[in-house]
Amino acid sequence: MPVSFSDIQAAAERIKSIAQRTPVLTSHSFDRQTGVKTWFKCENLQKGGAFKIRGAANFVYSIPKDRLGRGVVAYSSGNHAQAVAIAAQSVGIPATLVMPEDAPRSKVEATRARGARIIRYDRFTQDRAAVGRQVAEESGATLVPPYDHPWTIAGAGTAAMEFMEQAPNLDALVVCIGGGGLISGSAISAHHLNPGIRVIGVEPSDGNDTYLSLAAGERVEIPPPATVADGLRAQIPGEITFPIMQEHLDQVVLVTDEEIRATVKFLLTRMKVLVEPSGAVPAAAVLFKKLPPGIERVGVVLSGGNVDFELLASF
Repeated sequence: MPVSFSDIQAAAERIKSIAQRTPVLTSHSFDRQTGVKTWFKCENLQKGGAFKIRGAANFVYSIPKDRLGRGVVAYSSGNHAQAVAIAAQSVGIPATLVMPEDAPRSKVEATRARGARIIRYDRFTQDRAAVGRQVAEESGATLVPPYDHPWTIAGAGTAAMEFMEQAPNLDALVVCIGGGGLISGSAISAHHLNPGIRVIGVEPSDGNDTYLSLAAGERVEIPPPATVADGLRAQIPGEITFPIMQEHLDQVVLVTDEEIRATVKFLLTRMKVLVEPSGAVPAAAVLFKKLPPGIERVGVVLSGGNVDFELLASF
C-alpha cells in the first residue's frame, strides 16, 4: 500500500498546528431508534467545517520549499477548496480553486474569504481535473488532489487515528465515500489500531461508483451524480484509493437522498448538530438499518458541516 500507518502518524505531527482534535458525541435518542450504540466523530466542527483540512494541510506542508512559493491549485465542490485555501493562507502562498458552477454558495464564499482565486466550471460538460492541471501548468503552481495522493490520504487518516483513541473497542467504523481518500486513510488507521474492526463505506444511491467498482473488481465510471450529497459526486474511485478500499473495506452500502435528508434533520433537531448531506451519509446507513447484523458498537465519521441555509430549509 502507498500509505502506511507511520505515514499517518507523521501527518498528525505535521498538521497539529492547524487541524483540531474534534470531539466525539453520543446520542441516547439515536441509539434507541437504531438499537446500536453509536459514537460520532464530529469533523463538522473541524477548522473549515470538514475533515478536508487534514489532507490539504498535510499536502501543502509537504511541498518542497523551492516549489511552495509558486502557490497551489485544487479542484473541489467546496470543502477541499476551503481547506486548501486555509492551508495556503497559513504559509502565505497563493491558492487557485477550480469549483463547479453549482457548488454550494456557502462553500464558495468561505473559500473566497480565505483570499483564494476561484475559477468556475460546468461539471456536466468539463473535466475538473483537466481544468486544474491546465491552471497548474500555466502558473507553475502545485496541484493538490482532493483524495488520490498519498499525502492527502495520510492526512485524512488522522481523523480515524484520533477516533480509535477516543472510542476504542468499536465493532465497525462507518465512513462516507466520495473519491475514497477519507475512508482509505481511515481504514488504514482503524485496522492498524483495531485489526478486527469492520470498515463499512456508504455512498448515495445516485453516486455509487465505488459500490459498482468493488462488485466489478475494477474501477467503474458513472455519469455525474445528481445527489444532494454534493461532496460525494465523484464519478470514479481514485487510482490510488481503489486498491486500498479493495483490501480494507468489508462492505459498501447505499442510502437514498430521502434518507440523507431525514438524517440531517434528525442530527440537527435531536442532537443539535449541524451536518451537511455528505457528512450525514454514514449516519443515515445506521439510522436506516443498512448495516450487516451482529454490529453493536459503531463509530460514525460526520465528515463535514458546510451546508447552505436555503438547502437546509428545504429539508
